[in-house]
Amino acid sequence: MPPPKPGAVIVIFGAAVRPDGSPSTALRRRVQAAFAFGRVQGDAIYVPTGGVGRHGPSEASVMARLLRERGVPEENILLEDTGTSTLTSTRAVLRVLRVHGRHLRPVYAASSAYHLLRCVVLMRLAGLDAWACPARRSPASGHFGKRWYWRLREVVALPVDSAIMAALRVLGRV
Repeated sequence: MPPPKPGAVIVIFGAAVRPDGSPSTALRRRVQAAFAFGRVQGDAIYVPTGGVGRHGPSEASVMARLLRERGVPEENILLEDTGTSTLTSTRAVLRVLRVHGRHLRPVYAASSAYHLLRCVVLMRLAGLDAWACPARRSPASGHFGKRWYWRLREVVALPVDSAIMAALRVLGRV
């Protein structure tokens, strides 16, 4: 992994928002990992992504609030709150980065460890110079069954989403 450069872009992939609008543990941990990684090199640009899931507000807006509470200036946050899946979030982030001229820089994905590979692969297939932001070394859930469900879901989602992204790129729709 290349060392982060000043102004590195850190994309934070969404996770659940609770019924009261507060972040789930997974969402909070993803923001913590991104923030810790961004602090190492200074003036990071954060791109929280994720639309409204079962409960509002959007995952991205909850993450943006957490970043602001940690002292990240508003101008260092590029909100992407339309994505409803890892695939749609990746496509939306690419559009945001192109608009802001950030698509040619290294981009770091922040997510839970089980999800990180898919995030990086999809961003690379979309044409970004993508790398993993180190994930926090703790289980995404205290519930054994949930952890294994999420891991097994990735076994299916990684090749399916990768094939879709590759096809979209060949068709010029990325």
